[in-house]
Amino acid sequence: MNFKTTDLSDAHGDDLRVLEPMFASFGGNSACAGPVRTLRVFEDNALVRATLTEPGNGAVLVVDGGGSLRCALLGDQLAQLAVDNGWTGVVVWGCIRDSEQVETMPVAVFALATHPRRPAKKGLGERDVPVTFGGHTLRPGDYLYADPDGIVVAAQPLTA
Repeated sequence: MNFKTTDLSDAHGDDLRVLEPMFASFGGNSACAGPVRTLRVFEDNALVRATLTEPGNGAVLVVDGGGSLRCALLGDQLAQLAVDNGWTGVVVWGCIRDSEQVETMPVAVFALATHPRRPAKKGLGERDVPVTFGGHTLRPGDYLYADPDGIVVAAQPLTA
């Protein structure tokens, strides 16, 4: 990735939505950028799996997990699906697991924390809907840029 969120922030100021600093980086890649695809789920990751089996084409999957800290929504198997299917990153407003394996994979993963418990697999949730967390709403088709300094979102692709 050839950007820094600090440079994007300096260049684009108020045209950016800067998410509150709550996410930790867990993937083998420390940065990602791309168009946003969204999911809204709660303690159920069947829709996360189904989405990551589809071609990502360089997109970032943004998972609104309701901020739950009671189970993980992504682990090493789903992170591998992201790698295999061309997703540049996954942002989870919730937890992940298998963090030691995930950090060896060539994908960026940002989440609130880790948790050993697996989620339900009922397939409940919504896809390609606006999601709101971190002080902002993210919409399918927005562009997300994430690195160790933070996550910024814009309505269109950015240059520094």
